[in-house]
Amino acid sequence: MFLNCHTYYSLRYGTMSVDRLLDEAVKYGVRRFALTDINNTSGWFELLQEAKKYNIAVHPGIEFRNDNTHLYTAIAKNADGFAEINRHLSLYLNNKEPIPEQAPAFEHCFVIYPWKKENRYKLRDNEYIGVTKNDLGALRFTPLHNKNSKLIAMRPVVYTNKKDFNAHRILRAIDKNTIITKLQPEDIAQEDACFCTADTMRDDFSDFRFALDNANKVLDACHFDFSYHTNKNIKTFTGNEKEDIDLLLQLTYDGVHARYGRLTKKIQDRINKELETVIQKGFVSYFLINRDIIRHARSRGFFTIGRGSGANSIIAYCIGITDVDPIELDLYFERFINLFRETPPDFDIDFSWKDRDEMTEYIFNKYTHEHTVLLATYTTFKDRSCIREVAKTFGLPETEIDALIANYGERIFGDTVQIPDRIARSIYSFGLYIREFPNHLGIHAGGILISEKPVYYYTATHLPPKGFPTTQFDMHVAEDIGLYKFDILSQRGLGHIREAVDLVQINRGEAVDITRVNTFKKDPLLNEKLAAGDTIGCFYIESPAMRVLLRKLICDNYLTLVAASSIIRPGVARSGMMKEFIMRHRFPEHRKNMHPVMAEIMPETYVVMVYQEDVIKVAHEFAKLTLSEADVLRRGMSGKSRSKNEFLKVKEKFFANCKELPYTESLTKDVWHQIESFAGYSFAKGHSASYAVESYQSLFLKTYYPKEFMVAVINNFGGFYSTELYVQEARRLGAIIEAPCVNRSYNTTFIYGDKVYLGFIHLSGLESKVVDALLEERNRNGHFADFSDFLARVPISLEQLEILVHINAFRFTGVDKRELLIEAYTRLNKTKKTSPSKELFAREKKLPYRFPALDIDRREDAWDEIRLLGFPLSSPFALIDDVRAEEFPLIAARDLPLYKNERVHILGYLITTKPTSTIKGERMFFGTFIDQQGDWLDTVHFPPVAKKFRFRGKGCYRITGKVVQDFETWSIEVEEMHFLKVWTPEYV
Repeated sequence: MFLNCHTYYSLRYGTMSVDRLLDEAVKYGVRRFALTDINNTSGWFELLQEAKKYNIAVHPGIEFRNDNTHLYTAIAKNADGFAEINRHLSLYLNNKEPIPEQAPAFEHCFVIYPWKKENRYKLRDNEYIGVTKNDLGALRFTPLHNKNSKLIAMRPVVYTNKKDFNAHRILRAIDKNTIITKLQPEDIAQEDACFCTADTMRDDFSDFRFALDNANKVLDACHFDFSYHTNKNIKTFTGNEKEDIDLLLQLTYDGVHARYGRLTKKIQDRINKELETVIQKGFVSYFLINRDIIRHARSRGFFTIGRGSGANSIIAYCIGITDVDPIELDLYFERFINLFRETPPDFDIDFSWKDRDEMTEYIFNKYTHEHTVLLATYTTFKDRSCIREVAKTFGLPETEIDALIANYGERIFGDTVQIPDRIARSIYSFGLYIREFPNHLGIHAGGILISEKPVYYYTATHLPPKGFPTTQFDMHVAEDIGLYKFDILSQRGLGHIREAVDLVQINRGEAVDITRVNTFKKDPLLNEKLAAGDTIGCFYIESPAMRVLLRKLICDNYLTLVAASSIIRPGVARSGMMKEFIMRHRFPEHRKNMHPVMAEIMPETYVVMVYQEDVIKVAHEFAKLTLSEADVLRRGMSGKSRSKNEFLKVKEKFFANCKELPYTESLTKDVWHQIESFAGYSFAKGHSASYAVESYQSLFLKTYYPKEFMVAVINNFGGFYSTELYVQEARRLGAIIEAPCVNRSYNTTFIYGDKVYLGFIHLSGLESKVVDALLEERNRNGHFADFSDFLARVPISLEQLEILVHINAFRFTGVDKRELLIEAYTRLNKTKKTSPSKELFAREKKLPYRFPALDIDRREDAWDEIRLLGFPLSSPFALIDDVRAEEFPLIAARDLPLYKNERVHILGYLITTKPTSTIKGERMFFGTFIDQQGDWLDTVHFPPVAKKFRFRGKGCYRITGKVVQDFETWSIEVEEMHFLKVWTPEYV
């Protein structure tokens, strides 16, 4: 009888989760109902799956609305009907058009219009007029009251109690961006929009029993069959399953000859094992489609890398999806796919951020918009946002909201905090109530679904700014219903590689084959730089922590780098096992205390869990869990599992099994501690290996083509550090850094020989239309002869011209920029913009300006650069104007080994800081600086020093402290740190 139920997926309207809705149904003895969220089907498959546990029959539908106007409710008779209403809703959501007031002629759905006295209805056979208890009084006096066959009883379900109703009002106010007291009656649901008993419904409709009968007939006619965890993805690549298998076999064996040269028994056995599993699990088309995506990308000249646990597959390696050899690394295929694993396989395919959208478009076009869709995520109300949003509906101004959060923060959600103010208490109460409610639909980082049936059999779609149709459910629901995703991701590191290769071709005329990874791994110069941590700009190995780790490990080979890529993750460090790994790696005598069982399971990593496979191996081989249980453990700790009960059962079994085995309690607890602190932050070994491959490619380019590589890093605006640092690194590597120039620069940074001209994009305030006009004119008619020639050819305002003059973009003229500024003010003082008419300026004679001698301090140029670029092109140390800088003899960072355990003084320019906490919870920092020679300096700031000598942002510091050594790394334990004043012009 309940044909219009809502969950909180009726965004900023409903108040109940799927579980709460079912609990309420049980409470009132409701055995069947229809879920009709507003313009949304996010909750349907979750509800359908959970309802079976309650033995409740549920049916899918949608309440179609334009803003507050309820147009009609559609209820699907079956899966075809669900597809109909999803398709209908998607058409208007994707086109961002109002939904028509009249429903289309659905073949497999019922349509229920809300009763309105003024309407005239021409109803189809499957269409009804819904009447609520509140409509019955007025209905008696209209011609409709005798239309027994077309009236149907409706009782919307939105909330459960008074607090729910108030939460609903708050959500409506958030949605309308208003305060609660300004809500209109049509903005909110009726006060009785909740479940009730069957007796109550019969009493309410005692004179209209036929309306209840009609509601029951509608529900009787609806039946939705669905099987979870069965493959719903596109079944074939070629159109025929046998041809798919034959193609995969052919591509695999072709790849064996390309990758290995010959087929050995070990390779054959591995291929046979993988093929059997892939075919049995129905994943052949998944491999072929991923291979097709890679093939198309390479045909377009795009750089791409396949990673994730898919790199554990020799088939993926042979057919070109990944560049990681699972034989070389002894990768555990069962981490990727095993017969016991219920969750789908996962290839992560990375592209440059510039190429990903084109690749997404290719996938949509090839596999059609009917069957292809992006995967959604839910943006929920979080701690601060929910407090802020609730407070706004109470009418509080921003200043009071800020004070409210400052006073109580987010502690209220974790601790018992007494809030004396009644309004504040109410705000926090409702903030807690709606916390984690879905607020908006977002987009998954890269998930794409390609279904065998049209996607509308599973979801309606909407169109975010990304521009591609997107589901209304997330990855968990996709996995449950049997749609496994294709991960099409972007990262800046591949952009570095692609652009560096292009720049080498342009600047040096050399073609670089970046695929020669096996050669790179054996290159002694690359491995020397790797061990020294000389890796700034290189993907994944440039952060201060990673560079320190590379030096501590003396990481001079690929296998060690693979381990380092995972060791750097928080889990290993947090468990204290990073240091233990380094000790066991460097000093074999530290391996003597390894437990023999664990040593047999993880000999390569010295009994330290480094990879996700280690969790599975230990759980399976040490604790004797099944592979399926071991994978539940791994997923539960990584936060990917939604079932806490399932995880806890496996945890109990872990300890129970270990108790029966000949292990001491301390050993079991120690192993569990490693798993617990590590698993949530770990990489699959194949994932780490994929990162290591890309790291070698970046390092190769930086080693042999350093200037072009650093320009590529600058242009892709990605990496651990700021643009300034990469500019400084390019200079350190021999580049001559030039400010933007109207004759030599482009929008992005460019290189001519050893000269690097920064791009116009780095100039703060310079408009893109000015840059476009400048470049178009220069491309059409050549370089600008002088300042007047530029003004005659490029339309530009005085404000925009000032930016170019201040950055010295006309230095090719040989005229000082201060003289050019005076000329610009003289010529443009009565106009808003120059005219691009050459004839006008051709008649205009340049006045013979006679400038007085100017007293110029060249440090002013650095200030212009800081203002416009964000950093000086000269050394930042040249701007120091502080007597404290020379109070003591200074050393250089490269000389630290000469002063071990001694107190020294040094100047450093701050690059980055990393805050952390001691065991006691006290705040401390690690600092990264460069010294006057451009070398790196690492510092440690323990709590007493961190409190007394604080970081004051970007700038130069005089640092005093003790030189300490940790393996091959040198740093300063800071005792004093002083921020140094810089010279400023009089006009600042």
